[in-house]
Amino acid sequence: MNIKKFLKNTALYSVLTCFSTLSTFGISFDFTDPKNVNNAQFLLDAPLEQISGFANGVSGNINFDPANPENISGIINISSDSVTVGNPMMLDHLKGSKWLDVSTHKNIAFEAESLSNLKNVGQALVADVTGTFTMKGIAKKITVPVEFMFLKDKLGARMGKNDLKGDLLVVRSDFSVNRSDFNIMAGKKEDKVSNKIEVSLRVVGASSK
Repeated sequence: MNIKKFLKNTALYSVLTCFSTLSTFGISFDFTDPKNVNNAQFLLDAPLEQISGFANGVSGNINFDPANPENISGIINISSDSVTVGNPMMLDHLKGSKWLDVSTHKNIAFEAESLSNLKNVGQALVADVTGTFTMKGIAKKITVPVEFMFLKDKLGARMGKNDLKGDLLVVRSDFSVNRSDFNIMAGKKEDKVSNKIEVSLRVVGASSK
């Protein structure tokens, strides 16, 4: 056996495997944000009261190929304990066992599985994303509208470090779920706490080089 030829072919195989993996799975974007500005806002607009708040405990990874966005996969997690509202009593109820039960169910999550109805709007890609939304330990299949914006070589600019190389993926989505679908006080107190939870997600993931 020609050792040099073997090693050369092995190295070539490794390179080809690397490119094959990239084309299959895309770029991996990490949504754990060191700037702590990634967040999800929520609104429950009932007849007697309006409850609004946000959660900033965002993490997760999405594999996204700008050339083949339909192959998306990955998950966005939100720490349920990071959910907050302005009223302390409401917050205690929200985190308690009858509502989100944050001591038992640590995360609210959306796992992306497929894209449909893709179209380009300016620099953004708009699509319907189908996946599994999990809250209070209950998983439901839903489809939500999402806007993606791939920003090549913009990681350094975002972090204020010109020598930091990497890409960004901006994800924006507005959708709603019903708390009754997730065993959150179904059918109760709907005059003060709407059954419909409106969610506004604004997050940025980074892929370093």
